[in-house]
Amino acid sequence: MTVPIEDYALLSNCRTAALVSREGSIDWLCLPRLDSPSVFGALLGTEEHGCWGLRPTDAQASAKRHYDGDTFILITHWTTATGIAEVHEVIPIAQRRHTQMNRVDVIRRIVGIRGHVEFEHTLRLRFDYARALPWVRQTGTAQEPELLAIAGPLGVAVRGARLHAADHMHKGTVTVDAGEHIDLTLTSYESHLGRPGPVDVDEAFGHTRGWWQSWASRIAHKGAHHDLVVRSLLLLRALTNRETGGIAAAATTSLPEDFGGERNWDYRYVWLRDAALTLEALLDHGFVALARHWREWLLRAVAGDPADLQIMYGLGGERDLAEREMPSLPGYAASSPVHVGNGAALQYQADVVGEVLVTLSAAREAGLPDSAFSWPLAKKLVEYAAQNLERPDNGLWEIRGEPQMFTHSRVMLWAGFDRAVRAVETHGLRGPVDEWRQLRDRLKAEIDQNGVHDGYFTQYYGTDEVDASLLLLPQVGFCAPDDERMLATVAKIEHDLMEHGMLRRYRTTSGVDGLRGTEHPFLACSFWLVEQYAATGRTAEARELMDRLCALANDVGMLSEEYDVDGARQVGNTPQAFSHLALVRAADALARRHHRPR
Repeated sequence: MTVPIEDYALLSNCRTAALVSREGSIDWLCLPRLDSPSVFGALLGTEEHGCWGLRPTDAQASAKRHYDGDTFILITHWTTATGIAEVHEVIPIAQRRHTQMNRVDVIRRIVGIRGHVEFEHTLRLRFDYARALPWVRQTGTAQEPELLAIAGPLGVAVRGARLHAADHMHKGTVTVDAGEHIDLTLTSYESHLGRPGPVDVDEAFGHTRGWWQSWASRIAHKGAHHDLVVRSLLLLRALTNRETGGIAAAATTSLPEDFGGERNWDYRYVWLRDAALTLEALLDHGFVALARHWREWLLRAVAGDPADLQIMYGLGGERDLAEREMPSLPGYAASSPVHVGNGAALQYQADVVGEVLVTLSAAREAGLPDSAFSWPLAKKLVEYAAQNLERPDNGLWEIRGEPQMFTHSRVMLWAGFDRAVRAVETHGLRGPVDEWRQLRDRLKAEIDQNGVHDGYFTQYYGTDEVDASLLLLPQVGFCAPDDERMLATVAKIEHDLMEHGMLRRYRTTSGVDGLRGTEHPFLACSFWLVEQYAATGRTAEARELMDRLCALANDVGMLSEEYDVDGARQVGNTPQAFSHLALVRAADALARRHHRPR
């Protein structure tokens, strides 16, 4: 039976991530990095595609779960007929960032609370997206059981409880009494180096708890939905690679936008746009150091000829993200194909350069001075934008139909030139400001003439369709939120794109995206509408929509990409950075409205 997307919780060490179901099964884990091949892939198939199960043998056992404060230590509280126990789970943060970079530990501590509880412990290791069944052997003792699994470059050591082989899996039971605990651990390593020693579990919990709590204590936010804002910022941090600074769009690949359909994409990479928007959200809450780290990543990733700029890269800045199908995984709820890599990396999306320049400007405004390389990079990006000014693009939504002059993309080009002008005029940086000013003003006139129909902004030049990305125009300063054209655009969006009070990105029936099937309301777009409502005095509607959207988060505060209203379930890759950064922005907009002088 397919596990609902909203039933998963995230474990993260800011390098990789695991998804744990309510029933205690780790169904997704890629090692050693978020964009590495999976070791547990049941999320995109069945338990035969890899999982690590741990739950009471009592079939009627009930579970409640939560994170240990502002951390990614997951605590699942199990109540059974014979007693109560908890499972504390964590992927520890390495104490030394650059040591043992390919070692990852996963810890599952069973804690007895009352009576006694017997747990069933099952392990199905399937390396390389379930294409490799590892060689497994028992190497421990009765007192210190250990299982080793090796296939190709990856080795895994599982310690803490005796497991017995049974039909390409290993299983066993463990019983915990009140006041006792049992530690189960999985350690990955490079197989040619030999297995590392056991992790110090107490030290790992203590250090990781302190690391997350220290990071979260710096979050500056006051207002409604505070807990969800904090959790959203934590999730954005979890998607940010601690070593490289690259920010993934989500922790998963191929969770479908259309159940049973083909709209299944790999989101484990760094979209320049998504990363830039994430950085803006983090900057708004005081995290300037992360902006510096990401800027360094950006400099490395885009080094070379600006003409070779990609819209996305790997977490380390890798360029080769060739999209391919992975038939070894049948797909979530039989939604195939499963994709690894993303062909959109080679698209031209004109808005991306603008988003990056807007974020670099925001970092500058937040007090992060330009380095010897950051301003030259920015100038190269402006030059790239100027050279491609007349080129249609695939737009924010990465359409796979014919490129168009998307209005949002044109506005983001305008914003890029605007921030370049501001860098010279306000911050004293050097550049051809007269040329940039002329290009900015030319774009403004062009958009006003070609991107407006019947008084509202359009999805692209020459159409009467609208697109939820148009809600971003006031956010970058192209027009005021209460500009008559913007108000008319909002009315048109509400009429054409709203479903059960939430927004779709665009009308898929228009054929603009070149794909079969349909999709569900897109959560980020609906949060953008909250921001627009708040900015134009529709405060009651903004609050009501915000409350409804926040109620869609699961029990541990996670949101995916879309929401199926009829099925009352989350849809698409999870946790989705776009959804969580839009939640943060919407909450901030409501807080500003609340504190505005009357």
